[in-house]
Amino acid sequence: MADTTTERGSTSRGNIFKTLEIDTRLLGMVGAFVIVCLMFNVLTDGRFLTPRNIFNLTIQTVSVAIMATGMVFVIVTRHIDLSVGSLLATCSAMMAMTQTVWLPQYLGIDLGSPLIAPLAIVVGLLTGAIIGGFQGYLVGYLAIPSFIVTLGGLLVWRNVAWYLTNGQTIGPLDDVFQLLGGIAGTLGTAGSWVVALIAVVAACFAIWSARRSRIAHEFPVKPVWAELLIMVIAAIVILGFVYTLNAYAVPERVLARQFEASGQTMPEGFTQGYGVPFSVLLLIAVAVAMTVTARKTRFGRYIFATGGNPDAAELSGINTKWLTVKVFALMGILCALAATVASARLSFHSNDIGTLDELRVIAAAVIGGTALAGGLGTIYGAILGALIMQSLQSGMAMVGVDAPFQNIVVGAVLVLAVLVDIIYRKKTGAA
Repeated sequence: MADTTTERGSTSRGNIFKTLEIDTRLLGMVGAFVIVCLMFNVLTDGRFLTPRNIFNLTIQTVSVAIMATGMVFVIVTRHIDLSVGSLLATCSAMMAMTQTVWLPQYLGIDLGSPLIAPLAIVVGLLTGAIIGGFQGYLVGYLAIPSFIVTLGGLLVWRNVAWYLTNGQTIGPLDDVFQLLGGIAGTLGTAGSWVVALIAVVAACFAIWSARRSRIAHEFPVKPVWAELLIMVIAAIVILGFVYTLNAYAVPERVLARQFEASGQTMPEGFTQGYGVPFSVLLLIAVAVAMTVTARKTRFGRYIFATGGNPDAAELSGINTKWLTVKVFALMGILCALAATVASARLSFHSNDIGTLDELRVIAAAVIGGTALAGGLGTIYGAILGALIMQSLQSGMAMVGVDAPFQNIVVGAVLVLAVLVDIIYRKKTGAA
C-alpha cells in the first residue's frame, strides 16, 4: 500500500501553491484582507492595527460570522434568508424579556441567579429554531420561494421584537449573560496561552490525521515538507492572534476597581491583558461544528448534493423538503447564538439590534466564496468574509466616513464579490 501512495506536487516543486494545495480563492481573500488592514492602518496613522482595535474588531465580527456559517448552508441549497437580522432581534427580545420580566415575575428568579443566563439562552435557541423551522416549512413543503418567505420574515420578526418589548430598550442584562459579549468575558493572558497551545496541537493533529487518512485510502498526498509548512503557518497564525489579544491591557482604573472590590490594593505597576474573549471561543466552536457537519456527516453531504442538483438529490432518495426545514431551523439557532453575543456585548436589548445584518451576512458568505447558484461554499470562507466586511466598516468609521456612505461601500463590495465569483468560475470551469 505504501508503494502505491504518491506525493502530490513532487514533480512540480516550482509551483509552491499547487504543492501546498492552497485554494487560490482563499489566498485572494487573505490578500484582500491584508490590503484593507494596511490601507486603513496608513489612513489612521497606525491606529487600525493596534491590539485594542484588533480586539474590538474581533468581538464585533463574531455575531455576523456566526450567522454567516449558517447562511452558507442556506445558499448552498439554492435558497436565501433575508430575515436573519430581524430574527436576531426577536431572539434578543425574547432573551431580554426572559431575564428581566418573565422569570422574575412568574418564577421568582431574579437577575443574579445562576439560572437566569442558561434559561434565557435556551429560550432564545428555541425561538430561533421554531421560527427558522417554520420558515423552512413554508419554503420546503408549501413551495413558497425563500426570497418571499424571508422577505416577509424581515418585516414580521423585526416588529414582533418591537411588540415584545413595547418598543423599549431592555436592560441591563444578567452579568453572567454579558460574559458572552466580548470585553466583559475573557480568558485572561494565562488561559489564552493554554487555549492557544491546545489549538496548535489540535491543528497539527488534524493536518497529520488527514494525511494518514488519504494514505490509508491510497490517495495522493502532499510532500511531508509541505504538510509541516502548513502546520508552522497554522501555529504562527494562532499564536500571533493570541499574542495580539493578550497585548491589549486592561485599563488601570478598571484593575484598580477590581482590586478595591476584593478589598485589596493594586500593586504598583501591575498590568493585565484581556486575552481571548469567550465570544471568540463560541465562534470557533461553531466554526468547527459547522465544518465537521459539512464534511463528515450525512446531513452535510445531503446539503451539498441538493445544492448541486436538487432533482438528482430527490431521485436518489434525499427528502429535500425536510432537509430545507432543518437547514432553516439551523439558521434560526445560529441567529439566536448571534443574538446572545450581540445583546451581551451591548449589555441590553435595543430595537435596532441586528439592523442590516442580513446584508452583512449574505455579503460575508458570498465574499467567502459561496456560490449563489448553490452547491459550493466553505465555512472558513464565510468567517473570513465577515472579517473583511467588519474591517471595511470599522476602518471607514475610524477614518470618519459617514454611515450612509459606509453602506454604499458595503453594497458595492457585495456586487463586486458576485462579479468576481462569476469571472472566477468561468475561467476555472467551476460549476
